Amino acid sequence: MQKNSVAEEITESIETKKLLLSECTEKIYNTAKQLSECVENGGKILLCGNGGSAADSQHIAAELVVRLRSSVNRAAIPAIALTVDTSILTAGGNDIGFENVFARQVEAFGQKGDTLIAITTSGNSENIFRAAKEAKNRGVNVIGLLGNGGGKLKEICDSTVIVPSNNTARIQECHILIAHIWCRIIEEDNYMS
Repeated sequence: MQKNSVAEEITESIETKKLLLSECTEKIYNTAKQLSECVENGGKILLCGNGGSAADSQHIAAELVVRLRSSVNRAAIPAIALTVDTSILTAGGNDIGFENVFARQVEAFGQKGDTLIAITTSGNSENIFRAAKEAKNRGVNVIGLLGNGGGKLKEICDSTVIVPSNNTARIQECHILIAHIWCRIIEEDNYMS
């Protein structure tokens, strides 16, 4: 990679975030309010994704359970990343198929009043799609954190934030920015009013 390639990557990231600002601000705010209401009403937040989106699920759950900002001393917010239990993931992958590993956990843990954050940069990950379908069957609100136009997942989500990009790295960078905004709003709504 040449020095000018570094500048191109940074510029592309900035341009994607400018598009996010102009196209998605209202959806980011509205989904944050849905998450805040879920917590306020005693619900929990479930998260799932593959690869980098699995890591994002864990990152977001940690920010909610522990805290986003060290200056905010608050109670834990109930959030579970469905990506972390290797025994469930491997048994599920072996016994019921990898396409069902998240849906099975939604079946086990999802209750009416909860929210599933379904993260996929393509919007077409089969195991995320099936988790969202199971969530809908159980009365769990589904928020899609997506990219690439939203894929097939956008059709079954209650709400979506679709990053206006087809570049996986840019989408993931925006996903974690969106998640930090969500966490801040949830904290402010539930613990600082």
